[in-house]
Amino acid sequence: QVQLVESGGGLVQAGASLNLSCAASGLTFGNYAMGWFRQAPGKARSYVAHITRSGVSRDYAGSVRGRFTISRDNAKNTVYLQMNSLNPEDSAIYYCAAYSGFTYWTVARRYDYWGQGTQVTVSS
Repeated sequence: QVQLVESGGGLVQAGASLNLSCAASGLTFGNYAMGWFRQAPGKARSYVAHITRSGVSRDYAGSVRGRFTISRDNAKNTVYLQMNSLNPEDSAIYYCAAYSGFTYWTVARRYDYWGQGTQVTVSS
């Protein structure tokens, strides 16, 4: 009964910021790398960001690099996605996911567990 529960989404105007949270339970959180993905209506799920088990290394999709920051607090079993300078192209359902592997972390199908997502809508 692994659960990943996202929160923090909402409706904001272009240029605004949001901080998403993903609370994990039912797994040894520190044994998993964590990722964020997003999916807009009619489009495929796409990679957003990844963080290693210790939080030492982070990676981002080119479309969000410099605007988004992924972080984690292993004591709280929580991963975060700080999103700044949002634009309408960022509108999507955002999902967090847990990964037991060590390579190809941009590939959604390789992840072991997924949350239900939180909606982010950015108006112009």
